[in-house]
Amino acid sequence: MNDTRRAPLKAFKRYLPDRERIARNRWLRWLGPSLLHPRLWHFSRRGVAVGVAVGVFFGLLVPIAQIPMAAGVAIVLRANVPTAVSSTLITNPFTFAPIYLLAYQVGATMLGEEAPDAASVAQFAEEQAAGVEPDEGFWNSSWKRITALGRPLIVGLATLAIGAGALTYVLIMLVWRIRTVMARRRRQRPRAPRD
Repeated sequence: MNDTRRAPLKAFKRYLPDRERIARNRWLRWLGPSLLHPRLWHFSRRGVAVGVAVGVFFGLLVPIAQIPMAAGVAIVLRANVPTAVSSTLITNPFTFAPIYLLAYQVGATMLGEEAPDAASVAQFAEEQAAGVEPDEGFWNSSWKRITALGRPLIVGLATLAIGAGALTYVLIMLVWRIRTVMARRRRQRPRAPRD
């Protein structure tokens, strides 16, 4: 493989955490020596696809301890640990709100519940920002709204996590296969003689 084709892989690997850094992580120390198995750090088609799928799944489904859970499952499934760990960052401070809003809407639709309209949500946010002193009825209605979010949010997050995990697995397997076939065809193509 020439350097021009390796360049994207080198650039990708540069942003992934290395063995030593993950092994020193206080949340991952419990995985012990099994975390350092060479197969978990090898960039194979199956290992990367499963690693990314696991990371996306836990990144969407679990709001806390995503990295230790993804690393643990990656070890059990013999998937690529760096891709599993870094894929959990699908939810971050910039994507958290849109993903959870989408998950809530998906869950509400699946459960046949009505999602609150944007105007009532905006009014609630404005009242909170303005420091309006709410009455007792306000607190009761707010608590009911918050608890009503639970079921649709959980159903939506589970649906998005399963769907996105499966989709990333299929896409990575497909793209990797296409690249392999194209590289094989390039190697088999007769080269033009140089003058």
